[in-house]
Amino acid sequence: MADSSGLISFIASMSGEGTLRVEENLGEGYVRLRVSEAERRQAKHDIQHVEDIVIEMLRNARDAGATRIYLAMTKEEGVRTLLFLDNGSGVPVDMHDRIFDARVTSKLESMKMDRWGVHGRGMALFSIRQNAQEAFVVSSAPKLGSSFKVVVDTSTLKERADQSSWPSVQKDEEGQLVCVKGPHNINRAACEFACAELHGCDVYLGSPTDIAATLFAHATRSVDTSTLLFLDDVEQLPVVDRLGSAADAAHFLSIASSIGLEISERTAHRILSGSIAPLRSVASRVLRERAHMARPQSASVDLDRDRRGLKIARDDIERFSRAVERDFNELAERYYLSLTSEPHVRVTRDRITVTFDIGKEE
Repeated sequence: MADSSGLISFIASMSGEGTLRVEENLGEGYVRLRVSEAERRQAKHDIQHVEDIVIEMLRNARDAGATRIYLAMTKEEGVRTLLFLDNGSGVPVDMHDRIFDARVTSKLESMKMDRWGVHGRGMALFSIRQNAQEAFVVSSAPKLGSSFKVVVDTSTLKERADQSSWPSVQKDEEGQLVCVKGPHNINRAACEFACAELHGCDVYLGSPTDIAATLFAHATRSVDTSTLLFLDDVEQLPVVDRLGSAADAAHFLSIASSIGLEISERTAHRILSGSIAPLRSVASRVLRERAHMARPQSASVDLDRDRRGLKIARDDIERFSRAVERDFNELAERYYLSLTSEPHVRVTRDRITVTFDIGKEE
Protein backbone atom coordinates (compact mmCIF):
# COMPACT_ATOMS: atom_id res chain seq x y z
CA MET A 1 0.00 0.00 0.00
CA ALA A 2 1.11 3.57 -0.66
CA ASP A 3 2.40 5.39 2.40
CA SER A 4 -0.72 7.57 2.31
CA SER A 5 -2.10 10.21 0.01
CA GLY A 6 -2.72 12.21 3.18
CA LEU A 7 0.94 12.15 4.10
CA ILE A 8 2.01 13.44 0.66
CA SER A 9 -0.48 16.29 0.86
CA PHE A 10 0.58 17.05 4.42
CA ILE A 11 4.29 17.37 3.53
CA ALA A 12 3.57 19.29 0.35
CA SER A 13 1.55 21.84 2.29
CA MET A 14 4.11 22.63 4.98
CA SER A 15 5.42 26.21 5.02
CA GLY A 16 8.76 27.39 6.35
CA GLU A 17 7.21 27.97 9.76
CA GLY A 18 6.09 24.34 9.97
CA THR A 19 2.38 25.04 9.66
CA LEU A 20 -0.10 23.84 7.07
CA ARG A 21 -1.13 26.43 4.53
CA VAL A 22 -4.89 26.74 4.06
CA GLU A 23 -6.01 28.10 0.73
CA GLU A 24 -9.71 28.32 1.53
CA ASN A 25 -11.98 27.75 4.51
CA LEU A 26 -14.99 25.90 3.10
CA GLY A 27 -16.99 25.98 6.32
CA GLU A 28 -18.75 22.98 7.89
CA GLY A 29 -15.40 21.86 9.33
CA TYR A 30 -13.61 21.58 5.96
CA VAL A 31 -10.70 23.45 4.40
CA ARG A 32 -8.86 23.38 1.07
CA LEU A 33 -5.09 23.05 1.36
CA ARG A 34 -2.58 24.85 -0.85
CA VAL A 35 -0.83 22.14 -2.87
CA SER A 36 1.16 22.39 -6.11
CA GLU A 37 -0.30 21.04 -9.35
CA ALA A 38 2.35 18.31 -9.36
CA GLU A 39 1.18 17.01 -5.97
CA ARG A 40 -2.41 17.30 -7.14
CA ARG A 41 -1.66 15.08 -10.15
CA GLN A 42 0.26 12.68 -7.89
CA ALA A 43 -2.96 11.90 -6.02
CA LYS A 44 -4.08 9.48 -8.75
CA HIS A 45 -1.04 7.32 -7.99
CA ASP A 46 -1.55 7.30 -4.22
CA ILE A 47 -4.15 4.52 -4.50
CA GLN A 48 -2.50 1.39 -5.87
CA HIS A 49 -4.98 -1.35 -4.96
CA VAL A 50 -8.62 -1.81 -3.92
CA GLU A 51 -7.34 -2.60 -0.42
CA ASP A 52 -5.88 0.93 -0.25
CA ILE A 53 -9.37 2.32 -0.80
CA VAL A 54 -10.69 0.21 2.08
CA ILE A 55 -8.09 1.54 4.52
CA GLU A 56 -8.59 5.15 3.44
CA MET A 57 -12.39 4.93 3.72
CA LEU A 58 -12.18 3.32 7.15
CA ARG A 59 -9.85 6.12 8.27
CA ASN A 60 -12.24 8.66 6.77
CA ALA A 61 -15.11 7.32 8.88
CA ARG A 62 -12.95 7.19 12.01
CA ASP A 63 -11.86 10.80 11.47
CA ALA A 64 -15.53 11.74 11.27
CA GLY A 65 -15.90 10.40 14.82
CA ALA A 66 -17.45 7.04 13.95
CA THR A 67 -17.44 4.28 16.55
CA ARG A 68 -19.12 1.77 14.23
CA ILE A 69 -18.33 1.20 10.54
CA TYR A 70 -20.14 -1.28 8.31
CA LEU A 71 -18.59 -2.43 5.01
CA ALA A 72 -20.80 -4.29 2.53
CA MET A 73 -18.94 -5.87 -0.40
CA THR A 74 -19.97 -7.45 -3.69
CA LYS A 75 -18.11 -8.37 -6.86
CA GLU A 76 -19.67 -9.13 -10.23
CA GLU A 77 -17.90 -9.55 -13.59
CA GLY A 78 -14.75 -7.89 -12.34
CA VAL A 79 -16.48 -4.92 -10.72
CA ARG A 80 -15.99 -4.53 -6.97
CA THR A 81 -18.63 -2.52 -5.10
CA LEU A 82 -17.84 -1.25 -1.61
CA LEU A 83 -20.44 0.40 0.61
CA PHE A 84 -19.26 2.12 3.81
CA LEU A 85 -21.81 3.11 6.44
CA ASP A 86 -20.88 4.79 9.72
CA ASN A 87 -22.29 6.58 12.75
CA GLY A 88 -19.89 9.52 12.51
CA SER A 89 -20.54 13.25 12.29
CA GLY A 90 -21.87 13.12 8.74
CA VAL A 91 -21.40 15.37 5.71
CA PRO A 92 -23.50 18.49 5.05
CA VAL A 93 -25.59 18.22 1.88
CA ASP A 94 -23.78 21.09 0.14
CA MET A 95 -20.46 19.29 0.73
CA HIS A 96 -21.52 15.90 -0.68
CA ASP A 97 -19.68 16.44 -3.93
CA ARG A 98 -17.07 19.01 -2.84
CA ILE A 99 -15.37 16.60 -0.44
CA PHE A 100 -14.15 14.69 -3.52
CA ASP A 101 -12.35 17.78 -4.83
CA ALA A 102 -8.56 17.94 -4.73
CA ARG A 103 -6.90 19.11 -1.49
CA VAL A 104 -10.13 19.21 0.55
CA THR A 105 -9.88 17.84 4.09
CA SER A 106 -11.16 18.47 7.59
CA LYS A 107 -9.85 21.32 9.68
CA LEU A 108 -6.24 20.89 10.68
CA GLU A 109 -6.79 20.39 14.39
CA SER A 110 -8.78 17.23 13.67
CA MET A 111 -5.97 15.50 11.72
CA LYS A 112 -4.55 12.33 13.19
CA MET A 113 -1.24 10.49 12.84
CA ASP A 114 -1.66 6.71 12.69
CA ARG A 115 0.33 3.74 11.39
CA TRP A 116 -0.48 4.73 7.78
CA GLY A 117 0.58 8.38 8.12
CA VAL A 118 -1.26 11.67 8.62
CA HIS A 119 -4.98 11.69 7.93
CA GLY A 120 -7.96 13.98 8.15
CA ARG A 121 -11.60 13.50 7.19
CA GLY A 122 -11.95 13.74 3.42
CA MET A 123 -8.20 13.74 2.80
CA ALA A 124 -8.01 10.76 0.41
CA LEU A 125 -11.41 11.05 -1.28
CA PHE A 126 -10.05 12.87 -4.34
CA SER A 127 -7.52 10.08 -4.94
CA ILE A 128 -10.23 7.45 -4.53
CA ARG A 129 -12.55 9.09 -7.04
CA GLN A 130 -9.68 9.40 -9.53
CA ASN A 131 -9.14 5.63 -9.40
CA ALA A 132 -12.72 4.38 -9.13
CA GLN A 133 -15.53 4.09 -11.65
CA GLU A 134 -17.74 5.81 -9.10
CA ALA A 135 -17.29 7.28 -5.65
CA PHE A 136 -20.12 9.23 -4.08
CA VAL A 137 -22.13 9.97 -0.95
CA VAL A 138 -25.31 7.89 -0.90
CA SER A 139 -26.77 9.51 2.20
CA SER A 140 -25.38 11.78 4.89
CA ALA A 141 -26.24 14.75 7.05
CA PRO A 142 -24.67 16.47 10.08
CA LYS A 143 -24.77 14.27 13.21
CA LEU A 144 -26.49 11.45 11.28
CA GLY A 145 -23.52 9.51 9.94
CA SER A 146 -22.80 8.62 6.33
CA SER A 147 -23.11 6.06 3.57
CA PHE A 148 -20.42 6.15 0.85
CA LYS A 149 -20.35 3.92 -2.23
CA VAL A 150 -17.21 3.16 -4.22
CA VAL A 151 -17.34 1.11 -7.44
CA VAL A 152 -14.05 -0.19 -8.87
CA ASP A 153 -13.13 -1.95 -12.11
CA THR A 154 -10.60 -4.50 -10.86
CA SER A 155 -9.06 -4.83 -14.31
CA THR A 156 -7.90 -1.22 -13.88
CA LEU A 157 -7.27 -1.09 -10.13
CA LYS A 158 -6.13 -4.50 -8.93
CA GLU A 159 -7.09 -6.38 -5.79
CA ARG A 160 -5.77 -9.58 -4.25
CA ALA A 161 -6.95 -12.73 -6.01
CA ASP A 162 -7.77 -14.40 -2.68
CA GLN A 163 -10.49 -12.36 -1.01
CA SER A 164 -11.82 -15.15 1.21
CA SER A 165 -8.87 -15.82 3.56
CA TRP A 166 -8.66 -14.19 6.98
CA PRO A 167 -5.40 -13.41 8.78
CA SER A 168 -4.52 -14.57 12.24
CA VAL A 169 -3.65 -12.06 14.98
CA GLN A 170 -0.82 -12.06 17.47
CA LYS A 171 1.00 -9.56 19.71
CA ASP A 172 4.23 -8.00 18.53
CA GLU A 173 7.28 -7.20 20.69
CA GLU A 174 5.55 -4.07 21.99
CA GLY A 175 2.42 -5.97 22.95
CA GLN A 176 0.35 -4.56 20.09
CA LEU A 177 -2.00 -6.79 18.11
CA VAL A 178 -0.86 -7.29 14.53
CA CYS A 179 -2.13 -9.37 11.62
CA VAL A 180 0.08 -12.19 10.41
CA LYS A 181 -0.06 -14.70 7.58
CA GLY A 182 -2.50 -14.70 4.71
CA PRO A 183 -2.81 -12.38 1.68
CA HIS A 184 -3.06 -8.61 2.07
CA ASN A 185 -6.68 -8.67 0.97
CA ILE A 186 -9.73 -6.65 2.03
CA ASN A 187 -10.29 -8.85 5.08
CA ARG A 188 -6.76 -8.19 6.25
CA ALA A 189 -7.04 -4.45 5.62
CA ALA A 190 -10.16 -4.38 7.80
CA CYS A 191 -8.45 -6.50 10.46
CA GLU A 192 -5.39 -4.25 10.57
CA PHE A 193 -7.59 -1.19 11.00
CA ALA A 194 -9.75 -2.92 13.63
CA CYS A 195 -6.68 -3.94 15.64
CA ALA A 196 -5.23 -0.42 15.42
CA GLU A 197 -8.55 1.07 16.59
CA LEU A 198 -9.42 -1.63 19.13
CA HIS A 199 -12.05 -0.44 21.67
CA GLY A 200 -12.41 2.81 19.73
CA CYS A 201 -14.03 1.87 16.44
CA ASP A 202 -15.74 -1.42 15.54
CA VAL A 203 -15.78 -2.67 11.94
CA TYR A 204 -18.37 -5.06 10.50
CA LEU A 205 -17.55 -6.70 7.17
CA GLY A 206 -19.78 -8.86 4.98
CA SER A 207 -22.23 -9.10 2.10
CA PRO A 208 -25.10 -6.59 1.71
CA THR A 209 -27.37 -9.20 3.30
CA ASP A 210 -25.02 -9.66 6.26
CA ILE A 211 -24.69 -5.91 6.78
CA ALA A 212 -28.44 -5.28 6.47
CA ALA A 213 -29.11 -7.97 9.09
CA THR A 214 -26.45 -6.49 11.39
CA LEU A 215 -27.72 -2.93 11.02
CA PHE A 216 -31.25 -4.11 11.78
CA ALA A 217 -30.15 -6.05 14.86
CA HIS A 218 -28.12 -3.14 16.20
CA ALA A 219 -30.86 -0.59 15.48
CA THR A 220 -33.60 -2.57 17.17
CA ARG A 221 -31.48 -2.65 20.32
CA SER A 222 -30.45 1.01 20.27
CA VAL A 223 -33.42 2.96 18.91
CA ASP A 224 -36.04 3.91 21.48
CA THR A 225 -39.50 2.84 20.31
CA SER A 226 -40.90 6.18 21.53
CA THR A 227 -38.64 7.89 18.99
CA LEU A 228 -40.24 5.89 16.19
CA LEU A 229 -43.76 6.83 17.29
CA PHE A 230 -43.15 10.51 16.55
CA LEU A 231 -40.93 9.99 13.49
CA ASP A 232 -42.12 11.91 10.42
CA ASP A 233 -39.28 10.93 8.09
CA VAL A 234 -36.84 8.04 8.36
CA GLU A 235 -34.05 10.38 7.23
CA GLN A 236 -34.30 12.07 10.61
CA LEU A 237 -32.64 8.96 12.07
CA PRO A 238 -28.92 8.24 11.86
CA VAL A 239 -28.02 6.33 8.69
CA VAL A 240 -27.04 3.18 10.61
CA ASP A 241 -30.33 3.14 12.59
CA ARG A 242 -32.84 3.59 9.76
CA LEU A 243 -33.52 -0.08 9.10
CA GLY A 244 -34.76 -0.40 12.67
CA SER A 245 -37.82 1.68 11.75
CA ALA A 246 -39.01 -0.66 8.98
CA ALA A 247 -42.68 -1.57 9.34
CA ASP A 248 -42.61 -4.50 6.89
CA ALA A 249 -40.46 -6.10 4.21
CA ALA A 250 -41.37 -3.60 1.51
CA HIS A 251 -40.51 -0.70 3.81
CA PHE A 252 -37.30 -2.44 4.83
CA LEU A 253 -36.35 -2.85 1.17
CA SER A 254 -37.01 0.83 0.46
CA ILE A 255 -34.90 2.02 3.40
CA ALA A 256 -32.08 -0.37 2.52
CA SER A 257 -31.98 0.96 -1.04
CA SER A 258 -31.95 4.56 0.19
CA ILE A 259 -28.72 3.92 2.13
CA GLY A 260 -27.10 1.94 -0.68
CA LEU A 261 -27.91 -1.67 0.29
CA GLU A 262 -29.43 -3.66 -2.57
CA ILE A 263 -31.17 -6.81 -1.34
CA SER A 264 -34.23 -8.81 -2.37
CA GLU A 265 -37.62 -8.60 -0.70
CA ARG A 266 -37.24 -12.26 0.23
CA THR A 267 -34.03 -11.37 2.07
CA ALA A 268 -35.84 -8.53 3.83
CA HIS A 269 -38.48 -11.01 5.06
CA ARG A 270 -35.76 -13.32 6.39
CA ILE A 271 -33.99 -10.49 8.22
CA LEU A 272 -37.22 -9.28 9.83
CA SER A 273 -38.06 -12.83 10.91
CA GLY A 274 -34.64 -13.17 12.55
CA SER A 275 -33.50 -16.07 10.36
CA ILE A 276 -30.29 -14.25 9.33
CA ALA A 277 -27.96 -13.71 12.26
CA PRO A 278 -26.04 -10.42 12.65
CA LEU A 279 -22.29 -10.34 12.16
CA ARG A 280 -19.72 -10.13 14.90
CA SER A 281 -17.26 -7.27 14.56
CA VAL A 282 -14.01 -7.95 12.73
CA ALA A 283 -12.02 -7.54 15.96
CA SER A 284 -14.34 -9.88 17.85
CA ARG A 285 -14.01 -12.48 15.12
CA VAL A 286 -10.23 -12.54 14.90
CA LEU A 287 -9.65 -12.19 18.64
CA ARG A 288 -12.14 -14.95 19.44
CA GLU A 289 -10.42 -17.23 16.95
CA ARG A 290 -7.06 -16.31 18.45
CA ALA A 291 -8.35 -17.19 21.94
CA HIS A 292 -9.74 -20.45 20.61
CA MET A 293 -6.37 -21.33 19.07
CA ALA A 294 -4.64 -20.50 22.36
CA ARG A 295 -6.81 -22.88 24.40
CA PRO A 296 -5.30 -26.32 24.94
CA GLN A 297 -6.88 -28.82 22.59
CA SER A 298 -8.56 -31.84 24.13
CA ALA A 299 -7.34 -35.27 23.12
CA SER A 300 -8.96 -36.68 20.01
CA VAL A 301 -11.76 -39.15 20.55
CA ASP A 302 -10.99 -42.77 19.74
CA LEU A 303 -14.34 -44.18 18.66
CA ASP A 304 -13.09 -47.74 19.00
CA ARG A 305 -12.49 -47.21 22.71
CA ASP A 306 -14.90 -44.40 23.50
CA ARG A 307 -18.43 -45.23 22.39
CA ARG A 308 -19.76 -41.86 23.55
CA GLY A 309 -19.20 -40.75 19.97
CA LEU A 310 -18.17 -37.53 18.33
CA LYS A 311 -18.25 -34.36 20.44
CA ILE A 312 -18.16 -30.87 18.89
CA ALA A 313 -18.01 -27.66 20.92
CA ARG A 314 -21.13 -25.45 20.83
CA ASP A 315 -19.14 -22.45 19.53
CA ASP A 316 -17.88 -24.54 16.61
CA ILE A 317 -21.39 -25.77 15.82
CA GLU A 318 -22.73 -22.20 15.85
CA ARG A 319 -19.90 -21.02 13.59
CA PHE A 320 -20.54 -23.91 11.20
CA SER A 321 -24.29 -23.16 11.21
CA ARG A 322 -23.68 -19.52 10.22
CA ALA A 323 -21.30 -20.60 7.47
CA VAL A 324 -23.70 -23.08 5.86
CA GLU A 325 -26.53 -20.54 6.10
CA ARG A 326 -24.47 -18.00 4.15
CA ASP A 327 -23.63 -20.64 1.53
CA PHE A 328 -27.31 -21.58 1.29
CA ASN A 329 -28.15 -18.03 0.13
CA GLU A 330 -26.96 -18.65 -3.44
CA LEU A 331 -29.22 -21.70 -3.80
CA ALA A 332 -32.09 -19.81 -2.18
CA GLU A 333 -31.77 -16.92 -4.64
CA ARG A 334 -31.80 -19.30 -7.62
CA TYR A 335 -34.81 -21.38 -6.55
CA TYR A 336 -36.80 -18.73 -4.64
CA LEU A 337 -36.39 -20.42 -1.30
CA SER A 338 -36.23 -18.97 2.18
CA LEU A 339 -35.12 -20.40 5.49
CA THR A 340 -37.88 -20.47 8.08
CA SER A 341 -35.35 -20.99 10.89
CA GLU A 342 -31.62 -21.33 11.40
CA PRO A 343 -30.01 -24.52 10.04
CA HIS A 344 -30.20 -27.33 12.60
CA VAL A 345 -26.91 -29.17 13.11
CA ARG A 346 -27.17 -32.63 14.68
CA VAL A 347 -24.03 -34.50 15.72
CA THR A 348 -24.11 -38.25 16.32
CA ARG A 349 -21.40 -40.86 16.77
CA ASP A 350 -20.56 -41.18 13.07
CA ARG A 351 -22.57 -38.49 11.33
CA ILE A 352 -23.12 -34.72 11.16
CA THR A 353 -26.55 -33.85 9.77
CA VAL A 354 -27.60 -30.35 8.73
CA THR A 355 -31.32 -29.72 8.27
CA PHE A 356 -32.73 -26.66 6.45
CA ASP A 357 -36.37 -25.82 7.15
CA ILE A 358 -37.44 -23.97 4.04
CA GLY A 359 -40.38 -22.15 2.57
CA LYS A 360 -40.92 -21.58 -1.14
CA GLU A 361 -42.18 -18.25 -2.39
CA GLU A 362 -44.94 -18.22 -4.97
